[in-house]
Amino acid sequence: MHDTSSALSAFDIAAILVVASALLGWFNHHFIKLPHVIGLTVMGALTAIGLMIANAFIPAITLGDWVTDILRQLNFTETLLQGMLSFLLFAGALHVDLDRLKVAWLPVLLLSTVGVIVSTVLVGLAMWGVGLLLALPVAPIWYFVFGALIAPTDPVSVLGVLREESVPQSLQSAVAGESLFNDGVGIVVFIILLGAAISGTEFSLAEGARLFAIEAGGGILVGLAAGYVGYRALAGMDEYALEVLVTLAIVMGGYALCSYLHVSGPLAMAVAGLLVGNQGVTYAMSDVTRDYVIKFWELVDELLNSVLFLLIGLEMIVLVVGFEEAILALAAIPLTLAARAISIIVSTRTIPAARLQDKGAGPVLWWGGLRGGISIALALSLPPGETRDLILAATFAAVLFSVLVQRATLGRLIEKLKEDRAPAVEREARGSPPA
Repeated sequence: MHDTSSALSAFDIAAILVVASALLGWFNHHFIKLPHVIGLTVMGALTAIGLMIANAFIPAITLGDWVTDILRQLNFTETLLQGMLSFLLFAGALHVDLDRLKVAWLPVLLLSTVGVIVSTVLVGLAMWGVGLLLALPVAPIWYFVFGALIAPTDPVSVLGVLREESVPQSLQSAVAGESLFNDGVGIVVFIILLGAAISGTEFSLAEGARLFAIEAGGGILVGLAAGYVGYRALAGMDEYALEVLVTLAIVMGGYALCSYLHVSGPLAMAVAGLLVGNQGVTYAMSDVTRDYVIKFWELVDELLNSVLFLLIGLEMIVLVVGFEEAILALAAIPLTLAARAISIIVSTRTIPAARLQDKGAGPVLWWGGLRGGISIALALSLPPGETRDLILAATFAAVLFSVLVQRATLGRLIEKLKEDRAPAVEREARGSPPA
């Protein structure tokens, strides 16, 4: 069994994941009835835990080793960051209204940049304090690496919930815009800090700012170029199959170019998706083509979404959990939530023009700051060792709490805020007898 996994091709692994996602999704739909991504995450985690228990008590059963080998061969980090993420961000950006995003451009900009940096610093300082209390042999900069990888919110989860709830369009655009752009910013900050941590050199704020400007600015420029070229190509034809192919070329070619140029692919795909989803859909597509393109990317989004959250659950099999890992993991949940709250306050209340006018925007942004596969992938990319095990445990705790608790209750929070926004006069009118 152990040797079989090494013979699996990329197609075999993809087939296993898609079949497992379909079977577990069907089982969840008919019997457990949890929201789709929550159900897949839960069942993936339970499967991983079950395999670990079976391996511990019945050594002859090697299914756990087999799954571990498949996950190692798949390389979750590379698969997500170099493959799935480009499609997910493009698909998410297609649905964001650029006109409404322009109205909330300042809070989105501040949340995606200042918010990510503030969150990174606060989480890093707080986790450093916990590490000192536990006397962990971890260099301080690694706590800030954790702060950077846990700062980005997950556009897949956030946009999925917002599509289900009729939140005000301005708030929806702000939340969606932030979740799309802070991924690129968070990954850039992570790469800069990780480079300093691995090299052992003292972190330079000036050098970090220079690298950030190159990575982020380059990604935005590539996104604008890819989106514009794609728009011109779409405007010159009316053949839906070929136009779907053009959108695929924008994503795959644009992301590959970003990798070659060492600039931010996630930011490029968010920008390209906004251009195609607004200019392209409005001015360069017929009604038939528009329908095909939107439905195609919704299907891609749903398929990758399913596989991603199943993988998050299954990746629990790589966890090494001791006393120190458990304490750090438990501390990560409230600390990341507190840092998220402070980063929102700093980003949206410091400058009057950045204030969001929608009532309840703060709580939705806070509780809707869901973490997901991007954080897991970044944690798994760390070099092996005790530090990686500690950061991985903290990352899984924050992500699982986000997926299983925050996502499950975000809809209820939005409903509660809607009830509170109902005018008192309206409530009185409903309860008063007719004249």
